[in-house]
Amino acid sequence: MTDWSAVLIGFVVGVVASLFAFALPVIGHVGAGLIAGLTAGALAGGGLASGAWHGLLAGAFGGLVAAVALAAFVTLVGTAVGGPAGIVGGLGVFAVAAVVALVFAVDSAIGGAIGGLLAG
Repeated sequence: MTDWSAVLIGFVVGVVASLFAFALPVIGHVGAGLIAGLTAGALAGGGLASGAWHGLLAGAFGGLVAAVALAAFVTLVGTAVGGPAGIVGGLGVFAVAAVVALVFAVDSAIGGAIGGLLAG
């Protein structure tokens, strides 16, 4: 069973950690994902698989929220500049960003697995 409070707290921790991650662009964002997953996995407990699942959800949720925000921005700017074609551009940006976000959630799953192991 998914512990959504652990996922939400992991997401919030990931957002806060991501704000500081801009100081170290690549390493910082990977670290932010690990910290978000570690938090979600430790709060959910249940071992390796449960921690990885909760970490993956926390990381993917964060990435999808960013994808929706980016797609909304591109859609608004695209429709203001190019008319209805901006909607297609926004949908394309969302599709690509969603896939990238899910791939990048892997580091959160690794952190979640570690957190799940530590929590027992």
